[in-house]
Amino acid sequence: MADMPQDAHPDAAKLAGLAHTEQYAYYMPENYAFRSEKGLTRRVVEQISYQKNEPEWMLKFRLRALEIAEKKGRPKWGPDLSHLNFDDIYFYIRPQEEKGTNSWDDVPAEVRETYRKLGIPEAEQRMLAGVGAQYESEMVYHNLKEEWEKQGVIFLDSDTGLQQYPELFKEHFATVVPPEDNYFAAVNSAVWSGGSFVYVPAGVEIDVPLQAYFLINAQSMGQFERTLIIAEPGSRFHYIEGCTAPTYNSDSFHSGVIEIIVKERANVRYSTIQNWSHNVYNLVTQRAIVQRHGSMGWLDGNLGSKVTMKYPSTYLMGEHAHGEVLSIAFATDGQHQDAGAKVIHAAPYTTSSVVSKSISKGTGRSSYRGLVQIHEGATNARSNVECDALLLDDQAKTDTYPYIEINEKTAHVGHEATVSKLNDEQIFYLQSRGLPADAAMALIVRGFLDPVAKELPLEYAVELNRLIELEMEGSVG
Repeated sequence: MADMPQDAHPDAAKLAGLAHTEQYAYYMPENYAFRSEKGLTRRVVEQISYQKNEPEWMLKFRLRALEIAEKKGRPKWGPDLSHLNFDDIYFYIRPQEEKGTNSWDDVPAEVRETYRKLGIPEAEQRMLAGVGAQYESEMVYHNLKEEWEKQGVIFLDSDTGLQQYPELFKEHFATVVPPEDNYFAAVNSAVWSGGSFVYVPAGVEIDVPLQAYFLINAQSMGQFERTLIIAEPGSRFHYIEGCTAPTYNSDSFHSGVIEIIVKERANVRYSTIQNWSHNVYNLVTQRAIVQRHGSMGWLDGNLGSKVTMKYPSTYLMGEHAHGEVLSIAFATDGQHQDAGAKVIHAAPYTTSSVVSKSISKGTGRSSYRGLVQIHEGATNARSNVECDALLLDDQAKTDTYPYIEINEKTAHVGHEATVSKLNDEQIFYLQSRGLPADAAMALIVRGFLDPVAKELPLEYAVELNRLIELEMEGSVG
């Protein structure tokens, strides 16, 4: 498990499904200020740092990470990554406008048109706390409600965070996910660009979500955002991201790193609705460190992509720290969703909960891969894991790889897993009540996902249901 990578706004979820319909299989003409040569090389890493005008320490960090990646090599477990060819990937592309902006009207017209289809202006009109948009390798749009700025909240793209808050950024950067952690974390550390930098001061509570969107537009593109979130003691907020990409014949590569620091009595929720097109390798490292009485919640929705490897991790380092993961994976034809969670209990009276729901359709394969680890001295730690898989037809596949390590006699750990097939009697009953077969199947699937979906704000749950309906189209007949 040592080399395991970690790993909505309502319209972000909606867009996630758009790539599956001809009407929305769109992309904008490629028109960039700079594009690196293909491949992962020292020259490319130096180009990225030069283009961003970074401090010397960051260039040294990137080059060290490149060396670590070269030494580690790709993991030999999990989904098949043999067709992911780095020599055919652009690891950095900068759109025409170099600098981000806080005004939607100042964003280049072609980028604005793309994001109009994402619904970002509508999100801003709804007076959301903050919105950020990443286009290729760079963040192009960021805004934050003035009232939060006055309280010291920082919500910037990570590149700007490095430039404007160098000491704060350097203090926390790569402390949760160092490049030594796993191969894809090392690759990200070498070529990272964009992502969100969030800092919420002690005692500040944000009552509406901070949101970010990530779009791959170019063919054979690699996107490597680096998100750093710092929750000071007693703060409380919810961060949501959505991701998508148009469909191309060539493969694209997304490998983000998310680092979250939850300090004493802080409460953070991180939700992501991802539906990359079916040519994207989505290999992500997500991790949070939680201190005394802190709470960290992950809601992880994985639909789309060719291969996903994502296991949100929570390290409970202080007494009474709490962590929970709610995970959805939906694998359709040709997809492998390898998702799950890791929870490390390293202090007394820590608690955790993992609920994983996976659905496999056609030739799709969904896998739950998880770790619960109770360290010696983590007295009275409690953890419960529930893994439920639903197979929609005879070709679909599902796997469960749970790993539980208990080194403390007073710990209480529960694990249960179920696998079920679509119930013909339920479908017949719903059809007898007037529902078409497709609608009946979609209703059963939504019921199966309800324990996770009900944790979303209402508008997000509605869009998730719409996304499920798109995935379910053509399931019968």
